[in-house]
Amino acid sequence: MSAHAPRRPTARFMLGHPAHLVALGFGSGLSPVAPGTAGTLWSWLAFVVMTPWFSPLQMGLLIAAAALLGWWAATVTAKNLGVADPGSIVWDEVVAFWLILWLITPAGPWGQLAAFVLFRFFDAVKFGPTAWADKHFKGFGRRGGFGIMLDDLVAAFCTLLVMAVWRFW
Repeated sequence: MSAHAPRRPTARFMLGHPAHLVALGFGSGLSPVAPGTAGTLWSWLAFVVMTPWFSPLQMGLLIAAAALLGWWAATVTAKNLGVADPGSIVWDEVVAFWLILWLITPAGPWGQLAAFVLFRFFDAVKFGPTAWADKHFKGFGRRGGFGIMLDDLVAAFCTLLVMAVWRFW
């Protein structure tokens, strides 16, 4: 880790390494206010744009590949920022929200909005299983990068669970 690594990333930092570009959600993580929400909104827009071009299977494979890419990108970017779980890393939100949208398709805009609100709630509040994932996988290296991704995937699971109960209750 460089002694001069920025604590708050800039556009220059983001463009300095492909992992930074991915981890920072192609710039959405640079938002000075609520970068996780900005990353989730970017994710939603990207999903809507990509959906006509991909079959459900292709979208699932893309999400799986994006999760592995995110693990690497989060590991590198956290190390280079010198922060174990920087809020500017939003690829975890991107992948988790893509997973949610993929699994609730063909939900309309209101269903997607409900998923967005629930996901942001579970990601921000971090209680129960989300808190466990966030607490037990902190640090640097592959374990830390995995932890950055894992707590958002757990928040996605909680979101999907609530939506399933809501739908079938």
